[in-house]
Amino acid sequence: MLRRRLNRLLGGDERRVDSRTIYVGHRSCSANEVFIPPKFCDNRIVSSKYTVWNFLPKNLFEQFRRIANFYFLIIFLVQVIVDTPTSPVTSGLPLFFVITVTAIKQGYEDWLRHKADNEVNKYQVTVLEGDRRIQKESEKIKVGDVVEVKEDETFPCDLILLKSSRDDDTCFVTTASLDGESNHKTHYTVPDTENDLESLNATIECEQPQPDLYKFVGRMHIYRNDQEPAVRSLGPENLLLKGATLKNTQKICGVAVYTGMETKMALNYQGKSQKRSAVEKSINAFLLVYLSILVSKALVCTTLKYVWQSKPGQDEPWYNEKTQREKDTNLYLKMFTDFLSFMVLFNFIIPVSMYVTVEMQKFLGSFFITWDKDFFDPEIKEGALVNTSDLNEELGQVEYVFTDKTGTLTQNNMEFIECCIDGFQYKYRDASSELDGFCVTDGPVSKLQQKAGREKEELFLRALCLCHTVQVKEPTGQGQDQGDGLTDQLDGVGMDGEVLHPPLEQRGFIASSPDEVALVKGAMSESEKEELFLRALCLCHTVQVKEPTGQGQDQGDGLTDQLDGVGMDGEVLHPPLEQRGFIASSPDEVALVKGAMRYGFTFLGLESKTMKILNWNNDIEMYELLHVLNFDPVRRRMSVIVRSKSGDTLLFCKGADSSIFPRVRQEEVERIRVHVERNATEGYRTLCVAYKSLSEEEYTQADAGLREARLALQDREEKLMAVYNQVETGMSLIGATAVEDRLQDEAAETMEALQGAGIKVWVLTGDKMETAKSTCYACRLFQRNTELLELTVRTLEDGGRRREERLHELLVEYHKKAVQDAPPVKAGVTRSWSSTSQDYGFIIDGATLSMVLNPSSESNSSRYKNLFLQICQNCTSVLCCRMAPLQKAQIVKMVKNSKGSPITLSIGDGANDVSMILEAHVGIGIKGKEGRQAVRNSDYAIPKLKHLKKLLLAHGHLYYVRIAHLVQYFFYKNLCFILPQFLYQFFCGYSQQPLYDAAYLTMYNICFTSMPILAYSLLEQHICIEVLLDNATLYREIAKNAMLRWGPFLYWTLLGLFHGLLFFFGVRYLFSNPALQDNGQVFGNWSYGTIVFTVLVFTVTLKLALDTRHWTWINHFVIWGSLAFYVFFSFFWGGIIWPFLRQQRLYFVFANMLSSVSAWLVIILLILLSLLPEILLVVFRKPRGPHARQEFGFKLVVRLHFRFLPEDDFPTHILSFAPHGAIVFSKQLEMFGGMCCAFGCVPHKFFKWSLDLFLFGKCNKPNPIFCTCLYKV
Repeated sequence: MLRRRLNRLLGGDERRVDSRTIYVGHRSCSANEVFIPPKFCDNRIVSSKYTVWNFLPKNLFEQFRRIANFYFLIIFLVQVIVDTPTSPVTSGLPLFFVITVTAIKQGYEDWLRHKADNEVNKYQVTVLEGDRRIQKESEKIKVGDVVEVKEDETFPCDLILLKSSRDDDTCFVTTASLDGESNHKTHYTVPDTENDLESLNATIECEQPQPDLYKFVGRMHIYRNDQEPAVRSLGPENLLLKGATLKNTQKICGVAVYTGMETKMALNYQGKSQKRSAVEKSINAFLLVYLSILVSKALVCTTLKYVWQSKPGQDEPWYNEKTQREKDTNLYLKMFTDFLSFMVLFNFIIPVSMYVTVEMQKFLGSFFITWDKDFFDPEIKEGALVNTSDLNEELGQVEYVFTDKTGTLTQNNMEFIECCIDGFQYKYRDASSELDGFCVTDGPVSKLQQKAGREKEELFLRALCLCHTVQVKEPTGQGQDQGDGLTDQLDGVGMDGEVLHPPLEQRGFIASSPDEVALVKGAMSESEKEELFLRALCLCHTVQVKEPTGQGQDQGDGLTDQLDGVGMDGEVLHPPLEQRGFIASSPDEVALVKGAMRYGFTFLGLESKTMKILNWNNDIEMYELLHVLNFDPVRRRMSVIVRSKSGDTLLFCKGADSSIFPRVRQEEVERIRVHVERNATEGYRTLCVAYKSLSEEEYTQADAGLREARLALQDREEKLMAVYNQVETGMSLIGATAVEDRLQDEAAETMEALQGAGIKVWVLTGDKMETAKSTCYACRLFQRNTELLELTVRTLEDGGRRREERLHELLVEYHKKAVQDAPPVKAGVTRSWSSTSQDYGFIIDGATLSMVLNPSSESNSSRYKNLFLQICQNCTSVLCCRMAPLQKAQIVKMVKNSKGSPITLSIGDGANDVSMILEAHVGIGIKGKEGRQAVRNSDYAIPKLKHLKKLLLAHGHLYYVRIAHLVQYFFYKNLCFILPQFLYQFFCGYSQQPLYDAAYLTMYNICFTSMPILAYSLLEQHICIEVLLDNATLYREIAKNAMLRWGPFLYWTLLGLFHGLLFFFGVRYLFSNPALQDNGQVFGNWSYGTIVFTVLVFTVTLKLALDTRHWTWINHFVIWGSLAFYVFFSFFWGGIIWPFLRQQRLYFVFANMLSSVSAWLVIILLILLSLLPEILLVVFRKPRGPHARQEFGFKLVVRLHFRFLPEDDFPTHILSFAPHGAIVFSKQLEMFGGMCCAFGCVPHKFFKWSLDLFLFGKCNKPNPIFCTCLYKV
């Protein structure tokens, strides 16, 4: 680590070459050369931030980078250096508490990282050195070591696979810890390597370490005695990544190429970008305001002090003459010192403990999401997961939701529905289909019906083959065959030797009518094309068959289908095949292979580059796998090149229609396109299947091009892409498949609730437009009356003009329709539920989005973006289809940085969603079937989409209200605390005399007032969860940071000013009577401050009690316990002579104060006067909205009526459906009470008025008799 950093500092990285050479087993290639092993980093993994030596300075440096901590450090140093009126302990102790708690938390987290690092670094691995197997610690592995790994072990570093225990020289791995993909992946050994690794003499030339998990370029030079070195290409399929786990393979051997912090796992290990919530930004803004108030107070007091001292006799009275040193002090220096002293005296207006309370609230509050039983999913037996607790309140401020489709809105549980072969639809008979005149709609078809269907089909084909007068013409030579065009079966491709014998390929037909020839050929071609299509499904994939080893193991390790866990169909497979499972990287591939099985073609597996198929005649067909042209998101297709037993070389290709159609004969497209578009409209995922017969010359050219491209170290991917595009042209289209991906449970209800909450939902998907549009309709994002504004490649080509011109025209047209001509919409409303205005939905595809974001003319860039964004913001929902992962992130970033900086949330379940999850303010991962990378990179993870509703509408709403109240309350109570101190300076000659004792200054925020607000911020439910879920519109009331705007902040500030003035002048009015004790003695200045402090503590605590709506035993304990602790501490602190104190200011002050009846009266009276205006304001404040007064009166009476019921019996949700005719106000309470007593609803004593009448509990069913009485009123 240190060496690498020094290299970077000294420019060493600039001198690094683009590749590295690795000697396998540290053996020299030539006996004549001196072997100097190259230097690479060791295999230690370091994820921790601190060591024992640097923890203290590094942690302190990081903590004091925060403005609040640095501010209090300066205040503490001023108190130590300058003669200030308060002890340094008053600011040093709270600062020490904050720093210590934070350091312990961060130190514990880093200790866990050290522990995890040691587990990895000290792990024992087997290294082959010559003919010996040596056990080493993982951190001692060096680049070039040959490492042996056994099944279920984790790879200790990045390895090139040299040897496998499997006969086909492959191994299976899972990379769940890297990219979250839980499915098995196949990796291959380097071809032509020695089985005996002791005699292997080879070097590896590969690229320098880089973080892309799916990219690796290299080549291996294998040296043999007196021969030219053999060169073999290396790619991602040969690389075993550190952190991956070996599966279904007894053991493998590989050579280390990247170690330690240069492995791909370590290069991908980086802390996620720090996301700041809107609450944190509001805190910083409020902090600046209070800092300005603090500076203003210090300036005012400093100025008035010197104005007052300028009067004769005030600066140096006869009883306090100045010393010579004081007289010689510079005036400006003295003024600056006094200014700092006032700053220290008033510095408690800045709530340093608020940061600790906020951190504890976020950390502890996140457990409520984890503990929520409604988030537990019995299928995966997991609940919600919180990866970041700093964004809890952001869940209540979401304005835009960006969601993936597959696996998020849908289940990602693929089921083969139907296929289309040569324009004819084939629907599997498990679904609703017509069979022999019967419409089957209730469940699967019986064996008898299936047999009858096959017999009918065969009988029909026999009829075509027998009912004619056609004669078969035998060929006489190769030239004649070609001249007569007799060999046109299967569009020029002969069948496999086991299905169609070679002599039949060259036969022709002679008949009196061409119709008879056509019928006979049709009988052949339809059956042959069916077989060809099913062969394509069985061959064009990367699926592996997992053989069962025992029934117990089958059940134990989820043998049947690693992706969807669906067992094989027993009615198609032979009994020995029933227990086989499929291993694939995509659920689509498993669905297609299983679909072929339903029609009688079964994939038996891949053995030594030979793929085996069991056809519907129970014959085994064998094909040699020559090349796999892997799928990638750019090509959107994959292909295989195979050779049949008869020697024919075939290319099978499957992919998206937009990728396949341009590469096949256009006359074949139209009859397939109809079925593809219909299936997409019905919400199915579609793939097109094509094939091509390769001549020997074409294959030789393709094989050479592929081998050359795979050996390239530079631009290998571009060269491979060029060869792929060259081979995959001129294909014949066979058909298409339709696979269903069903909607998630309650997906439509969830989307409807989010829109009702004022949240705009955008769907970002890579699927085609028709499929995604159908899903949007099913999820109710698009309604039947929604007018869709489409901006896709198809609409750009309709006008017959250049795409750029058509794009500009459509953007202007849509902007006029959706923005300019649309009626103004109230903030937060996303859907018009009335028929008076038109709802719009917007659809755009990836190609058009690229034109919008990156137009050919730079001048149009910002204009296109603004038009596009304004159109989207005025639409109820937006669908972005054919999106690349990077485009998803660009969309989120564009909205996030738009006017108003709306809060965005991205939700997805796959690795392709990670970019938008990291880009959004809040990222949520679904624990789906596309792996766990989205979960690992998210802020929150939930099992299903339906849980998003409660996460936002309930948890998010409550979190935001709680923390907003916490922040406002902290500033309020500190203003109440310091304002009397400021006013006291006007009566003490600006002498910086403190009003409160040092113990009170220190413990006010730490002990006396901290626990009640913490309990409130964790447990408060101002509206019960059931009501929040049933009334999504309540979410709008807190939108756009409503509770932390300047209006509420001004209210809390004025309330703090009012209370501070009342505390100070109320007690001063009491002290206008000098004799406050029975013995005639007067109170001193410390008694004055203690009375003010007592009123302060009781008022701010009872204020919080009045604000509490949801009472638990914890609330009672901390509120009344805090008040009792204050009284106990005051007696205890002032009742003992403490030997370590030089001055005991409060000795028996508190006890003497409480011995005065006047003091008791003032304390109680001031508390009541402080809280009374707020009670009156709540009671008589004019409600807002239609029927608000009636509903307010209704709620008031409900709360009075049920005030004394047990907590669990309070029917809170009755408040959500107040009848509009129930006009009940405070003057009618007595009448209403009489009515209820007459009906026997409730005893009369329950109508006793109390100040906390608004404190109520949990939900239950309403009293029907009470509702009847209320409606009559």
